[in-house]
Amino acid sequence: MELDMAAAELKAVLNRLRRAQGQISGVIRMIEEGRDCEDVVTQLAAASRALDRAGFAIIATGLQQCLTEMEDGSRSGADTDEMRGRLEKLFLSLA
Repeated sequence: MELDMAAAELKAVLNRLRRAQGQISGVIRMIEEGRDCEDVVTQLAAASRALDRAGFAIIATGLQQCLTEMEDGSRSGADTDEMRGRLEKLFLSLA
């Protein structure tokens, strides 16, 4: 499955991933510094949410592409069913 993301969508996903990357770096630093457990877990949860949101944005783009291809007739029914199954599996992996 190849996703063709528009520049704005791609930028938003990359920003979320960079934010998560920064949060994970912060968590590592906090652990190394012996920071409070509650603070570490709070930052870890924020990083997890950022990753989830990036994943959901990618899946939403895939669903949108699939629907567009169905409407313009460039994807057959069998292809659509296969794509739906793959996107469903990806979605569930994030749930």
